[in-house]
Amino acid sequence: MSLWNDFNDAQSNTNVIPKGTLAKVRLTIRPGGFDDPAQGWTGGYATRGSTGAVYLNGEFTVTEGQYARRKIWSLIGLYSPKGPDWANMGRSLVRGMLNSARGISDKDNSPEAQAARRINGFADLDGIEFVARIDIGTDVNGEDKNEIRAAVMPDHRDYAQIMGQGAAPMAPGTGYAPQPGAPAQHPQTPAQPQGAPAQHGQSPQPPAGTGFSARPSWAE
Repeated sequence: MSLWNDFNDAQSNTNVIPKGTLAKVRLTIRPGGFDDPAQGWTGGYATRGSTGAVYLNGEFTVTEGQYARRKIWSLIGLYSPKGPDWANMGRSLVRGMLNSARGISDKDNSPEAQAARRINGFADLDGIEFVARIDIGTDVNGEDKNEIRAAVMPDHRDYAQIMGQGAAPMAPGTGYAPQPGAPAQHPQTPAQPQGAPAQHGQSPQPPAGTGFSARPSWAE
């Protein structure tokens, strides 16, 4: 029995989701108004920081389970003046997101799978739902915060249950298998870009302690 004069065994008051938790999340891109058509960055979705780094300002909302409605803020790197590492990490995360959302094995290199890993623009990522592996980093104040660094592929044993569908993951080479929350169109069929707001302002950053993912120092 817990004593009301000794609180050493009380649970810590933390708002951080445990490291390694798997959860279905929905990505909302907080538009930053920066475009570079030569790079395929259109629609005002990208944000350019004061250091010249370019990224997608992602708000990931847990849609189901114990942590439903919790929000995690993470950046998806597009460009860093310090080198390609941050952009490569961003591309790797987006590849995983598409695999997870569209039910594609990462080992599947069939034409259908390759088509499923292509997007018409960042509008295709805004609203995408996938299974994420939740990580823990530190914010600008040195406090723990959640981050999204990786997606869970359909060959993971818990993928089907978390995505809310009972079918087993498709075998490599069998084609595109949309999952709940994935775009309705076949990936080989061009989709009409979603209408972007006529004017994007700089997206305000979440206040300290909310889990906002500050970009790494080497991305600045």
